[in-house]
Amino acid sequence: MKRADGSGRFTRGWERGFGPGPTLLLGALAGGYRGFLGAREWLYARGVLSSRALPCAVVSVGNLTVGGTGKTPAVERAVQTLADLGHRPAVVSRGYRRQSSGVQIVADTSSIRLDPEDAGDEPFLLARRLPGVPVVVGGNRHDAARLAIERFAVTAVVLDDGFQHRTLRKDLEIVMARARSPWGNGQLLPGGPLREPLSALAKADLIVATGARGASDLAEIEAATALHAPGVPVLAAHYAPVECWEADRMRMRALSELAGARLLGFAGIASPEAFELTLMGLEVGVVEMATFPDHHWYSPEDLRALDARVVALRAEGLVTTEKDWVRLRRLPLPKRPLYVISVRLELSTGHGEWRKAFERVCPRP
Repeated sequence: MKRADGSGRFTRGWERGFGPGPTLLLGALAGGYRGFLGAREWLYARGVLSSRALPCAVVSVGNLTVGGTGKTPAVERAVQTLADLGHRPAVVSRGYRRQSSGVQIVADTSSIRLDPEDAGDEPFLLARRLPGVPVVVGGNRHDAARLAIERFAVTAVVLDDGFQHRTLRKDLEIVMARARSPWGNGQLLPGGPLREPLSALAKADLIVATGARGASDLAEIEAATALHAPGVPVLAAHYAPVECWEADRMRMRALSELAGARLLGFAGIASPEAFELTLMGLEVGVVEMATFPDHHWYSPEDLRALDARVVALRAEGLVTTEKDWVRLRRLPLPKRPLYVISVRLELSTGHGEWRKAFERVCPRP
């Protein structure tokens, strides 16, 4: 039950290559994009454009590519590290695909104030996972961060998807990348998945490779780092499932209970393969994996089709990600059991480098 959509076709092309015609066209468009990036860099280098500073530490979590690299779980971990150091952190995000406009408070120190539709799915998820931590969205990150500082007296700000954001001065740049095939075909948008050339890695303070199964999976990232950002630590990380619940009753279930269950998996995230690997690690019998576009807002028809597919496959139920659950939680649920898996980002290597980087730029208040 794979879903074909325009973004999916582009993603496959970025990984496997396009035909001769599209390659020429996309290469020309990528040249124009490269020119735009160069012009922007020139303007910043000469002070025509400038980055504004905030009266607190700013930690940015971002990536070089389009697609899922684990930014949201990394933001969560960054907030927790700052809290451990005694800071009062806040999260600032643009709120991708939200229905609201301007600067909005998603969550204050006591409650969540916006629904996912107005907050964006990822800011809402962060607000749910980080109770008591202010989450603010806004296209103008400086204004959003200023609001968090003035309203909640925060002492550190974590920028979600902030690597390409230049209007705000940052103290710590964390770049997330997939361990395997991190740069796709190595071309700039739209000919490839790169939002900036690999030389932009020179701005990073930490590079975190997600989904590494072994040291060999880090080779491509380590080679690029040695060339463009020598001395910058490369850390390995993985997704660890931590919770499971049954959606209709919101009843917690032990992760071990899913072992051997024949379930239909589905996900509307940038890297559904990572979720499938998580299910395999839990020994779930995945009878099929249905994929939807990233940030897909589900309809009742989608859930009815999934329910019917469960019957056709004689499966026991469905399983999805917490991020997907945010986008379907108010719909009539399938008749068959729907399990939701929550994951956290765990460092496999580099615990000391991660902590030292935060202590260096965000010492205890």
